[in-house]
Amino acid sequence: MNDVLPRRARLITLEGGEGAGKSTALATVRDCLQADGANLVVSREPGGTPLAEQLRAMVLHASRQDDADERLHPSAELLMVFAARAQHVAEVIEPALARGDWVLCDRFTDSSFAYQGAGRGLDMAWLADLERRVVGFLPGLTLWLDVPVALGRARVQRRGGVPDAIEREQDDFFERVHGGFAARMAADPQRFARIDASLPLAQMVEQVQRAVTSYLQQVA
Repeated sequence: MNDVLPRRARLITLEGGEGAGKSTALATVRDCLQADGANLVVSREPGGTPLAEQLRAMVLHASRQDDADERLHPSAELLMVFAARAQHVAEVIEPALARGDWVLCDRFTDSSFAYQGAGRGLDMAWLADLERRVVGFLPGLTLWLDVPVALGRARVQRRGGVPDAIEREQDDFFERVHGGFAARMAADPQRFARIDASLPLAQMVEQVQRAVTSYLQQVA
């Protein structure tokens, strides 16, 4: 499915469901790359530019309640995410890679396949076409922080705060999302490194460090 798209060796992405510990993993990857002397750009999706951040806010705070005046349609959500991604790729990712910098991104196209594809039930062929036309490449390494849905959701609840529109979804949605990530990894196992995010924090960090160190040795 993805073998026609080129890979960008200096693009590393983090993926996972809610409560997977991506913030900790991102800091670990950042430290590994900087210790290796990399010039590094750290970003996120949706977001990464002022316009893309506005689209992020619209997606995460749009109403999905049955009694809302207007509910965000899944197709609209997908197109908003890819609009933000188009801006992000053009303004941040491509220029950084062209300079020879490394890019570390919290979420990328795999999240669209998991959340809007598997989670919302949108056509995977449509997503693949958007990925090809809007982005046109794949990361060199994707770390999938794999955590059981129940554990991830419990972590989100413990940290408190007002849940966003995605976090308010039901368990069956997140189970489909988890399956979407698993399917992406099964289709492209050489790009993915699975991190057991159910482990204690120190052990998870060790897994991330090993995966990044191994990858840096491969691309050196």
